[in-house]
Order: sequence, then structure tokens, then C-alpha cells
Amino acid sequence: MERDDQLKLYGFVADRLKDAHARVRTLQVPEGVRMALTRKLLVITAAAKHDLADAARRLEWFMSDLDEGRYPEDVHADGSP
Repeated sequence: MERDDQLKLYGFVADRLKDAHARVRTLQVPEGVRMALTRKLLVITAAAKHDLADAARRLEWFMSDLDEGRYPEDVHADGSP
């Protein structure tokens, strides 16, 4: 039974990651903000390989921030503020 729950969580996280990437792509924000958001998603994706439950929590926080319009500050392509 635990394996079934793990598979369901994996499917949920995979679907939410797809949704999150699609939302970030369509946001009307400066490119630096988009890059920062994409980096956060890549970190969450990497975390999912080691701790799926933690990645699911991080992803929900990320999506909540998107829903409420909380984005990182704009940064230049070289990473400087």
C-alpha cells in the first residue's frame, strides 16, 4: 500500500511541476524574475529525486507564492541586482 501512495504522490508532483513550469513561462515579468522562478523549480525537481514529500511541500509553497503574486526581485542575466 505504501508503494501505491508513493506512486500517487509522484504523479501529483509531476503534474504540478508541469503546471508550475507552464505558469512561469506565461508570466508577464522581467526575464530576471522568470529565470529566478525557473531556478527554484529546478531545485524542487532535483529535491523530488531524494525526498518526494519535501519536494511536494516546496512545490505547494512555490505555487502559493505564484498565486499571491510573490515573485523574487528582478535580477540581471549575470545575477547582479
